[in-house]
Amino acid sequence: MSDVYDKAKRSAVMARVRSQDTGPELRLRRLLTGLGARYRLHRKDLPGSPDVVMPGRRLAFFVHGCFWHGHDCARGARVPKANRDYWLAKVARNIARDEQALAALAQAGWRTQVVWECDFKDEAALSARLQALLAATSVLKGPTASRAAMT
Repeated sequence: MSDVYDKAKRSAVMARVRSQDTGPELRLRRLLTGLGARYRLHRKDLPGSPDVVMPGRRLAFFVHGCFWHGHDCARGARVPKANRDYWLAKVARNIARDEQALAALAQAGWRTQVVWECDFKDEAALSARLQALLAATSVLKGPTASRAAMT
């Protein structure tokens, strides 16, 4: 099956796919703010450049699109008919990169949380999950905690 767009149009469409400040990411930030959480965005000095970071809690959030990161939901299991081999390899590379970033953060003493695009279908359940996570993670105490919170 061929693409419905010509190469120039497909390139323009793909160029508009955002990697930061996506709809799901903004919704997560709204939920966290509503729960009174303080956070930083897109820490490039951390492995994988997490979307939302709480340095005092050493907690990093990744907001993943189900298709782009190969989630096991209906949207994540869908494979385009056009250029199938390319997309299967692309998603496999994304999954491997995600696993490396999560492992590197865990090794550095960070807790991680992946929030999938489909998690927003039930925002009340996601909010409860976030609230429980925030209650379970305490803010670091001591002189190094204040320096960590500033970064």
